[in-house]
Amino acid sequence: MDFKFEKLTIWQKAMDFGENINQLTWKFSKEEIYNLSSQIRRAGDSIALNISEGSIGQTNLEFKKFIGYSIRSLAEVVTCLHKAKRREYISEEEFITHYEFAFNLMNMMVAFKEKIR
Repeated sequence: MDFKFEKLTIWQKAMDFGENINQLTWKFSKEEIYNLSSQIRRAGDSIALNISEGSIGQTNLEFKKFIGYSIRSLAEVVTCLHKAKRREYISEEEFITHYEFAFNLMNMMVAFKEKIR
C-alpha cells in the first residue's frame, strides 16, 4: 500500500532535497543553530510536507494551494542558500549544486501545479 503522494516525483525529489539541506547545515556556524540553520531546515522539510498534506485534500483547488506553499518554501530555501554563501558557510560549488537542484525542482513543481485541474 502506498499513499498517493509517495508516487509523485516532486515529492520524492523534495524528500531528497530536504535531507541534502539538512546535511548541509551541519557546516554552518554554531551561532546559527537557532537562526539560519533552523530556518533552512524547516523550509526544506516544508516542501515535501506540503505536497503530501495537499495530496489528501478534498479538492484539486486545495491541492494547488498546497503546491503553492511548497513552491514558496523552496524559494525560502534558495534565499537561505544565498545567505549561507554570503556568510561563507558553504562553498560556491555547494551553492551551485543545491541551487541547480532547487531550480529544477521548482520548474517541476510549477509544471505539476499547472496540470492540476
